[in-house]
Amino acid sequence: MRFFSDNAAPVHPAVFAAMAASNTLDTAYDGDAQSRSLDARFSDLFETAVKAFWLPSGTSANSLALAALCPPYGSIVCHRDAHIQNDECGAPEFYTHGAKLLLADGAGAKLTPETIRAVTDAIADDVHRVQPHAVSITNATEYGLVYTPSEVAAIGDLARTKGWSLHMDGARFANAVAHLGCTPADLTWRAGVDVLSFGFIKNGGMSAEALIFFRPELAAGFPERRKRAGLLASKGRYLAAQIIALLDDGLWIENGRAANAGARMLADAAGDRLVHPVEANEVFLRVTPDEAASLRALGFDFYDWAPGEVRLVVAWDRSAADIRPLAEAIAALS
Repeated sequence: MRFFSDNAAPVHPAVFAAMAASNTLDTAYDGDAQSRSLDARFSDLFETAVKAFWLPSGTSANSLALAALCPPYGSIVCHRDAHIQNDECGAPEFYTHGAKLLLADGAGAKLTPETIRAVTDAIADDVHRVQPHAVSITNATEYGLVYTPSEVAAIGDLARTKGWSLHMDGARFANAVAHLGCTPADLTWRAGVDVLSFGFIKNGGMSAEALIFFRPELAAGFPERRKRAGLLASKGRYLAAQIIALLDDGLWIENGRAANAGARMLADAAGDRLVHPVEANEVFLRVTPDEAASLRALGFDFYDWAPGEVRLVVAWDRSAADIRPLAEAIAALS
């Protein structure tokens, strides 16, 4: 009955099993075999040589990624509704030691080269102005829309032309790839992404995300940056084990497909109440306060997003039987 957030979803049993299997004496920090295997595992997945690091949260992954891409005197372009702007309590600014976020517009929280230029073209190239050094996009976005490889590539081309780096917040990267049916490579480095925050916690993990550097030279000094931030776990093998369990046999994409399919069930029931197209596992609906109250009275839990608008999130473990009662209740509102 809970559709509040995929952050609250259960941990996949395979993740618990992998952590239990790792519960033996091993080297501390990131010196264990599982942590050391992440470069190879992600290089295979993305079809190119990468540097990969575990981190304990999406906020830490995003913030340390941006710190690696932007100096304190620089700026990062993001959507004004981006998670790094609205939901990370200033962590990107804190870990970059003061870099500025430049807020751009775009339907469905998606940036385009045009909306990026709208905030950057007027910046004079002199010492008095904060110069852009990076762009950060979220895939899937905060409104559940998915950037296609061509849309990412258009931003990537602009970034390369300007000498900027491109970061992707992939808290729901599995949902984006599942929706598109493309390869992870096509949606990232082949389209110009330099660093990806690869989300696992929303998708069956417990406490581990991955930060992927597609240009390994950008990872120079990152181990020290992670340690200085207090984010080098002493028993890192348990974080690595979670990631590996979800990579094994494509469990990460299987979970993403399952969550997307559940969201589609709700979308089909919602009709013209949909605020945005449903492309991942989030559904935004127009409802009156009385309608929202009636759904809650039936036992359903969800987030009030804006006046007259609610957000429903389907997690990886919700079965059709779990989702059908909410779909029927939404349809009955019409």
